[in-house]
Amino acid sequence: METYADWLRARDDADLRALLSARPELITPVPADLGALAARAAAPAAISRALDRLDRFTLAVLEAVLVLPDPAPRALADAIGVTEAEAAAALDRLRGHGLVWGSERTAAAPGVRQALPHPAGLGPPAREVFATYPTERLVGLITDLDAKPRGFPDADRLLRRLAELLADPEPLIADAGADARAALAQLTWGPPVGRVADARRPVRVGTAATPIERLLARGLLAAEDDRTVTLPREVALYLRGGRLFQDVTAQPPPLTGRPGSAPARPGERQEDVVARAAAGAAFTAVRMVEDLLERWGLDPPPMLRSGGLAVRDLRAATALLDVEEWQAALLIETAYAAGLLTHSGEVDGEWLPTPAYDVWLLQDTAGRWTDLAHGWLRSDRVAGLVGERDDRDRLINALGDAAVRPLAPSTRVAVLRELAEAEPGLAVDADAVRARLTWRRPRRSGPLRDRLVDWTLREAAVLGLTGFGQLAPHARDLLDGADPAPGLDKHLPRPVEEILIQGDLTAVAPGPLVTELARELALAADVESTGGATVYRFTAGSIRRALDAGRTADELTALLTRHSATPLPQPLTYLIEDVARRHGALRVGAMASYVRTDSPAVLDEILADRRAAPLRLQRLAPTVLASALSRGELLAGLRSLGLAPVAESPEGGVIITRPDAHRAEPPPTAEITRLRAEATADEAMVAAAVRALRAGDEAARFGAEHAASAPSGEPPRSPAAATVELLRDAVDRGARVWIGYLDQQGQSSSRIVEPVRVEGGYLTGYDATRAAVQRFALHRITGVSEIDS
Repeated sequence: METYADWLRARDDADLRALLSARPELITPVPADLGALAARAAAPAAISRALDRLDRFTLAVLEAVLVLPDPAPRALADAIGVTEAEAAAALDRLRGHGLVWGSERTAAAPGVRQALPHPAGLGPPAREVFATYPTERLVGLITDLDAKPRGFPDADRLLRRLAELLADPEPLIADAGADARAALAQLTWGPPVGRVADARRPVRVGTAATPIERLLARGLLAAEDDRTVTLPREVALYLRGGRLFQDVTAQPPPLTGRPGSAPARPGERQEDVVARAAAGAAFTAVRMVEDLLERWGLDPPPMLRSGGLAVRDLRAATALLDVEEWQAALLIETAYAAGLLTHSGEVDGEWLPTPAYDVWLLQDTAGRWTDLAHGWLRSDRVAGLVGERDDRDRLINALGDAAVRPLAPSTRVAVLRELAEAEPGLAVDADAVRARLTWRRPRRSGPLRDRLVDWTLREAAVLGLTGFGQLAPHARDLLDGADPAPGLDKHLPRPVEEILIQGDLTAVAPGPLVTELARELALAADVESTGGATVYRFTAGSIRRALDAGRTADELTALLTRHSATPLPQPLTYLIEDVARRHGALRVGAMASYVRTDSPAVLDEILADRRAAPLRLQRLAPTVLASALSRGELLAGLRSLGLAPVAESPEGGVIITRPDAHRAEPPPTAEITRLRAEATADEAMVAAAVRALRAGDEAARFGAEHAASAPSGEPPRSPAAATVELLRDAVDRGARVWIGYLDQQGQSSSRIVEPVRVEGGYLTGYDATRAAVQRFALHRITGVSEIDS
């Protein structure tokens, strides 16, 4: 008799590769042989994951296979209400996933029936559900419904007669009454079980008082235990009119929505309008992430003991970026997911940019956005949860562990793929997306998934993946695994090198500034407003900030002259010269701190000013004052008096007072995530696993002599760099190589290996000498040599 393992052995290599690609968890690690693969595929966890990948129609066909006595395509089509071709295609998909099998008759794979205890919402047949009844109770039940059984009571004969009576239950239902029929209606379409008190109490037709008792007395409900009643399958199918499902279709629900209100320029395509709007949002997101991390590099917020970001720091970031709180949380979480932000320590740490942030700054805007989009798409962190309460009524903070939801990355990808299938110009409704996802992955539906749909749509708009509710072309490239940067770059505003400096001490940047100019202007001026153009304002404080950072008046004037589209207005040059003339006239040191100047009259004025009393100044010499305050406090106090002092080093030089930017190394487990297709396995790894399974099967049947033998002689030796190069070349060519390998005891052995990948300090490949997929530490490989295939 054929078994499930025998059926797997009879599949060709292409079928096995399709199975392992659809269910990659089956080869983590690779089983020893196909018998072990069959056992792993039937494990409850493996079955559950496979069922989670099925759409509503394919899952319905699988449930029908469990219900129908002969689940041929024609019978399945009639039971579900679809065409025979649609039913046959679904069966092929189920065979490809290893969930149905059989060469002559289709059957569900081992473990499927246990994973779906109520297929199609139906309970067990009458002969199964009443099998636990004592013979005396079965006799009483049959006596009330038909007539007293003749002869010696036989449970099997009684169950068969009860099943015959329930095959046409209309007289029994009518006799039970309308209220009993209404109770049955609640169980008709599943689930077929209900909870009642004292379900196994003895009850007969003559003594039944309540609707449930009348149903139990007539066999229309069966008591499974003291609190559970079940609707027999025959009764449910009668009430359904013979149908297995109410509304199962072979195609997903249509995408509905509203026309995208995208104002197009003359001659501009709809696609370009969407791309332009999305690019604008993408540029804004990149700029805000840079602004935030620049600030945090200078003034990092502390990490909570619970590991997240404090509410006050999130609100400070919200004010800095001038966005809503959920948008600030999104940008923070996205920067963290992209590897640009981390904490400096486990205890009393701070949230700081990583060294990868400095590399990120060297890229153009499209490249920066690509890293952010990759991080967001693959992150299991949900910014939408920030500010809510968890199950234990604790606040969910940004960057905290409570914001992790494993369902998030797959849901984001699924939502964007639904948008990709929409008709051009259609802004899809969230309800339509939810309906489509419920059809595609019915076992994953629930309140969290529904909320994730809403969060994904709004986050995609903020990050620049959508415009006017439609998926942008560069986001399609991202989903397909291609580089989205070229498509995005075409629609991004060009960086400008010129600004318009006006006589009212403002400067207008008509677009994004080149990096050098943006940094210098942020130092010498304050941002007054943002939008299509950014307005900066020069003040005495901002000019002093630039001078404090080491710039000179001549350097500032030259920089602004070089980048100004018009001659510098006199008010600005006067401002720079005036601040520079007063800047540094006073020198502040630590005694705790001191003030010195070349002009005793200036110190006389300070001491005479009543506002200087809190500074606690004492005159040490005609040109020197001392204070008990720290140097920073004294600098701030003198500046509040309208003075422009600078900090002085012990050697008498000027100290640059701009704070240094800090960085933190990410934990060893952190990495910048990259887009990979969900639930897929490496093709080379799958092919190697199939070879290993076939070889393991042969070894199990015929012995280990069928394994390949290594060449005779000493194992090969080669330099470490050459070894890695040869292995990578073998991966590219799919070649077989001979390697020498040292075990943990230092013993050398020869292996014949077909390399699959070289990464993370390990070689993964099919070891022909062991008939298994193995991982080899690169530092233990003594050398590599090519061999004939």
